[in-house]
Amino acid sequence: MGPCRLQAVDNLLNALLSFPPAVVGRSVPEDMNIPNSLTILRILLIPCYIGLLVYGRFGQALIVLLVAGLTDALDGLIARLTNQHTRLGAVLDPLADKLLLTSGFITLSMIHLVPLWVTILVVSRDVILLLGTAVAHFTESRVDLTPTFLGKGTTFLQLAYVVMVIFLSSRRIDLTLMLPLLFGMISFTLLSGLHYLYRGIRHANTISG
Repeated sequence: MGPCRLQAVDNLLNALLSFPPAVVGRSVPEDMNIPNSLTILRILLIPCYIGLLVYGRFGQALIVLLVAGLTDALDGLIARLTNQHTRLGAVLDPLADKLLLTSGFITLSMIHLVPLWVTILVVSRDVILLLGTAVAHFTESRVDLTPTFLGKGTTFLQLAYVVMVIFLSSRRIDLTLMLPLLFGMISFTLLSGLHYLYRGIRHANTISG
């Protein structure tokens, strides 16, 4: 779901810091194209998705999640086919993906379907990556933001875990069936976090040396 999270953070920081104050209050029609509108729709679906989970309407929450996933696929496809790439889209698309995934983990922990320590692990990894990318950005350091196999695998497994938890809950199926997927997701999350940390330390040593 979406490009590398580190690249997304760097895009967001660049957009916030370089966005000209003069455009405040003006319309920017070229940014409000179909792909960006679909991305905004995905963000607007998040409160509905959270509310359905909280009230135990798991089947409907799963449908909303799938619709959100469909908008993710469509916005990228339309942007490529029509060459409607914008800086706003580069920021919003991965941000929407991260908000959707993180809100799912937090909400599922609140209703006791996902262990709290799992959500803490997932969120802590992303916070560390965010802080590391922010420091690199503000110090004008060149950081390798190329997506890795571990990073992509982590995103896929986290999404699969959230989807399956909601699906099994909607069918009232024992969630212990999810243990193999849970262990796989935890392993990828830890390994990818350590890998990004290693890359950051190696980069810092290269600069200091």
